[in-house]
Amino acid sequence: MAQEFTINSTAIEDKINQLLPSQGGFGAGVDFSASTMVIPTINLTETAEGSSTRQDLQSSFSFTTTNYFLVAGATNTTIISTTGYYKVQCGIVNSTSGAVNFNLFDGTTQKIIFGLAPSQTQGIFVEFMVFIGAGESLRGTATIPNVSLQGSFRQIADISGNLVNP
Repeated sequence: MAQEFTINSTAIEDKINQLLPSQGGFGAGVDFSASTMVIPTINLTETAEGSSTRQDLQSSFSFTTTNYFLVAGATNTTIISTTGYYKVQCGIVNSTSGAVNFNLFDGTTQKIIFGLAPSQTQGIFVEFMVFIGAGESLRGTATIPNVSLQGSFRQIADISGNLVNP
C-alpha cells in the first residue's frame, strides 16, 4: 500500500514554480505531497516533435547527406542556395595579402557572417549553423589565389523546421 507524505522544501517548491509556472501562486498553506507508489513516466517528446533521434545525433554528417565545397583563388562561390537550415564546417587557409569570408547573399546585398582580414595569417577550423531563406544563398569569397575555404555542409532541417535525419 502506498504511503502519502508532505514535502516542505522551499528549494523544491521554487524549482516546480520555475519549471511549471502555471502551477505557481498557490499561496501560503498549500504544500506539495509525494507518494511511495511507483508511477512510470514515459518521455514521448522527441516522437511527438517528429523525430526519434536526439538533436546532437540528428545533426551528424553522413555519407549520403554530406556535401563538399572548395572556394579558392580569387573567387566568389555559391556554396548553398536551397532553402533550409544547414550545418557548415570548414578549414580556412589565409595569407598576409588576401581576405576570406562567408557571406549571406540575397541577390543584391551581401552580409558577411565570418571572415579573416589579410593581416590574419593562419589556418583555422570553423563550424556554424545557417538559415537560407527563399532567394538567398551562402557564398564563400577568397580574394587571391593562395586563400581558400574547404569544407562540407549538410541540411539539418527544411525551411519549415522539419528535421532531416542523416
